Amino acid sequence: MKLLRYGPRGQEKPGLLHGDTIRDLSGLVPDLAGEVLHPEGLAKIAALDPQTLPEVTGNPRLGPPIAGTGKFICIGLNYADHAAESGHPVPSEPVIFMKASSSICGPNDPIVIPRGSEKTDWEVELAVIIGKPAKYVAEADAMDHVAGFAVTNDVSERAFQIEREGQWTKGKSCDNFGQIGPWLVTKEDVADPQDLGMWLTVNGQTMQKGSTQTMVYQVPFLVHYLSQFMTLHPGDVISTGTPPGVGLGMTPPTYLKPGDVVELGIDGLGAQRQDVVADE
Repeated sequence: MKLLRYGPRGQEKPGLLHGDTIRDLSGLVPDLAGEVLHPEGLAKIAALDPQTLPEVTGNPRLGPPIAGTGKFICIGLNYADHAAESGHPVPSEPVIFMKASSSICGPNDPIVIPRGSEKTDWEVELAVIIGKPAKYVAEADAMDHVAGFAVTNDVSERAFQIEREGQWTKGKSCDNFGQIGPWLVTKEDVADPQDLGMWLTVNGQTMQKGSTQTMVYQVPFLVHYLSQFMTLHPGDVISTGTPPGVGLGMTPPTYLKPGDVVELGIDGLGAQRQDVVADE
């Protein structure tokens, strides 16, 4: 099942994708958030006949596929080859940092280069969407708490992140630095989240091409691990790290500029396209 939200920013409605057609869910659920993401809530949606739902015509903007995200948690250096290109050893435990929830936007919303930025970079990542509260969960039970998966672009400003002291958060949290979607694919429709090809291009040139097979810490362990430190709530997002090929790791380093076009995707989870623009 592919769930999505469509419409103008801040006015998105819930929907699902049936074939190539968006069907409106707004008459049945208030939004794709909270208890709607629980296993029981998703089961009710799955039991519907999509052809009985109103068809959405035209080509509406897609928003982030979930609402009410309290935490946008990221895992750093979670691909050994990306750690190497970044000049870091593979961490002995997952590296955790946060992106501000205000960075979240739709999958095709622009990448906005913030004022003073000279090193805005790209990162295709697998996002895990929490569906049921998770606190102190065992690794064996972790997937019971996952609603599904999505594509995300963990856009990063490397100078803000690395050269401006403190933690990584300020280099990760600028507006429009967290494209999520195009949809949430429920976990039943993802045969193996650890066997998904992923890719990213800039102006048509392939920059990243990898697979979730090379994650250091895999999805069940990450959900278990994070739940030891904080309760995960429905709609929380875990962005699980990026394969090699980021601009920081190139020789010489290469970064985004206004006018560039970034496209990215993950097998079975859809694709994104973003124009790069300067902040006003």
